This record gives sequence, structure tokens and C-alpha cells, in this order.
Amino acid sequence: MKRVREAVFDPRLAPYVFLAPFLAIFIVFRLWPTIEAIVISFQKWEGTESQAWVGVSNYVATLANPRFGKALNNTVLYTLGTLLILIPIPLILAALLDSGRVVKQTSFRVALFLPALTSLVVVSVVFRIVLARDGLLNVALDGVGLPTNRYLEVANLAVPSMIIMAAWRWTGVNILYFSAAIVNVPRELYEAAAIDGANAWQIFRNVTVPMIRPTILFVVVLSVIAGFQLFVEPLLLWSGGNTPGDGGLSIALLVYKTAFTAFNFGQAAAMGMILAVIILVASVIQFRFFGGGRSER
Repeated sequence: MKRVREAVFDPRLAPYVFLAPFLAIFIVFRLWPTIEAIVISFQKWEGTESQAWVGVSNYVATLANPRFGKALNNTVLYTLGTLLILIPIPLILAALLDSGRVVKQTSFRVALFLPALTSLVVVSVVFRIVLARDGLLNVALDGVGLPTNRYLEVANLAVPSMIIMAAWRWTGVNILYFSAAIVNVPRELYEAAAIDGANAWQIFRNVTVPMIRPTILFVVVLSVIAGFQLFVEPLLLWSGGNTPGDGGLSIALLVYKTAFTAFNFGQAAAMGMILAVIILVASVIQFRFFGGGRSER
């Protein structure tokens, strides 16, 4: 009995006891489904029929599928568009809020963060109204004499429409990330730069940005992963994800349609594996070339 008690309360077992719940959830809901998806990607399976091994045929069919190429192009454009908006604009706004020149900074941060708390279903319905042919955006543009557009009806405007929605929804979140990093920058660096005659832009470029570089990399990686996982926005912004001319079709949406509309689970799994590899490669490239995890010397 004593040995059992000693074994149970052994400090060397404590880490494994605390890790056990996470490991169990990770294995059941992450690792095992991933292994199953890899196996299915090499099989022909339509859900009701028996599974048959087809080798790399699903991958060959995916790469030869013109809709996959269109979806990949849309996804890349959406990701690049969100990066161009959701990195520099929140960064500048965070620096401005930290500068002390804005009255009631907390109120601004809360107001900008509120869109992220809104249900994506509600957001999609609202933006269907805003971006409609006779919607609020076109009414506002027409009121000031600017040309109007059919944002939800033209293939070339599908990706910009989703970028507009993403910018409204996630700008406040990225501001919080950058603000948390900026407040930890030593004030002495700003004072020294001001004494040396640096203006606000020079201080921002040469002090703030280098000091919060790890946070910028973190936000960029999150934005890239979220961009390549684009799914809910086109599914809800257009009924059933039926975007005009596949102009808003994303890889994740194509995976969903291939699996649950065409019931080609093997090819859908292959698409998912290709998407996972793309995200992995993009993340590794960012960490490799932008200095993730390396200390400045």
C-alpha cells in the first residue's frame, strides 16, 4: 500500500498527470482524424461504398482540377489582401493609441474589438445587406458621386468583398495584439530617440517596429493560417457558398463541397492534405526568413 501511495504521489509523475487530459483530447480529436484523413486521401470512398486503394490518383485528380486552381488563386489573393490591410493598419492604429494623443484610448480599443465578438452568421447577413446592389455601401458611394459596384454578383469582386468583411471584423483583434507588445517597449528608448531628434515616424520605424518584431511575426503567421482556412465567409456571404463564377471559392469551401455535395471523400481528403502542406510551408518560410524564434544579438 505504501508503494502504491508513493507511486501515485511521485513528483516525477506529476507532469504526465497534468498533461494527460490535453494529450487524450489531442490524440482523439487531432492526431487520429489527421491519420484517418491521410489514409482516406489514398482511397476511393463515396461514403456508402467500400473503400478501395487508388494510390495517388486523388492527388493527381485534385491538381488537374481547374476548380482547385481557381480556389487556390482566390485563397492566395484573399490571404495577401488581408495581410496588406490587417498588419500595417492595426499596427499604426495601435501605435497611435499608445502615443497618448488619443482621448479615451480604452473606449476606442473596445469599440474596435466589438466586431470580433459578433456572430459570423450575423456579420455575413449584415454584409449581404451592405454589399448588395442597392445596399448601404452603394447608396453611400452614389451619394458622394462615386461609381457603384455589384460586389456580390461579379466574380472579380468576390474576394475584395470578403477582404472588406475581414478588415471590419479583425482589425480590432490585431490592434490588441500590437498594443500589448507596444506597451512593453521600454520608454527609455523613445526618450533617447526623441533626444537624438527623431520624429514620430522615425521612432515608429526604428524603435517600435523592431522591438515588437516577434509579435508582428506571430500576427502574420496567424493571418496566413486563417486566410488559407477561409471557409465560413464565402459559405454564408453567398447562399450555400455558390459564389459568382467561383470568384469567392476557397480551398476549404471546395473541400467541403467535394466531400458533402459530390460525396468524393477521397479527393476531399487529398485536397485537405495539400492545403495542410501549403499552410505548413508558408509558416516555415515566414519563421525562416523573418527571424521567428531567434534572439537579436
